[in-house]
Amino acid sequence: MAESKKQTKEIENYKKIQDKHEVKKPVFKNCLKAFLIGGIICLIGQCITAFYIHFFDFTEETAGNPTVATLIFLTMLATGFGVYDRLAQIAGAGTAVPVTGFGNAVISSAIEHRTEGYVLGVGSNMLKLAGPVIVYGVFSAFIIGLIKAIFLKLGGM
Repeated sequence: MAESKKQTKEIENYKKIQDKHEVKKPVFKNCLKAFLIGGIICLIGQCITAFYIHFFDFTEETAGNPTVATLIFLTMLATGFGVYDRLAQIAGAGTAVPVTGFGNAVISSAIEHRTEGYVLGVGSNMLKLAGPVIVYGVFSAFIIGLIKAIFLKLGGM
């Protein structure tokens, strides 16, 4: 019993020392930077959409696909030149906007494994991280489409 009390007291003392030396993280500042930089990325996406609508006669519905492709391409270029990684160090989660995060994941894997060759290095490792995301997205779309088809067959809207 005395041994248990001694251990409890040691644990409490250790926690006090740990709390005293712990570096406080600027949570509000980090959240603000993530919000602002993520918002700027989304603003760039909106500007690209407006560009496609005004200069190429796309509708709002059809401008989405080329916008996504353009954002992925720009992210891959920025990652290749090392700009996106520096931005991610500043913004943290703000650069994890789904489309740009996907582009960064694909090209980062390709860059990391390029020394192993184009087929066995780049080709086989490029989609290690992004591959499951693609499979999950396609499978989820299939399930939602199936649910919608069943709903429509049963007399839904």
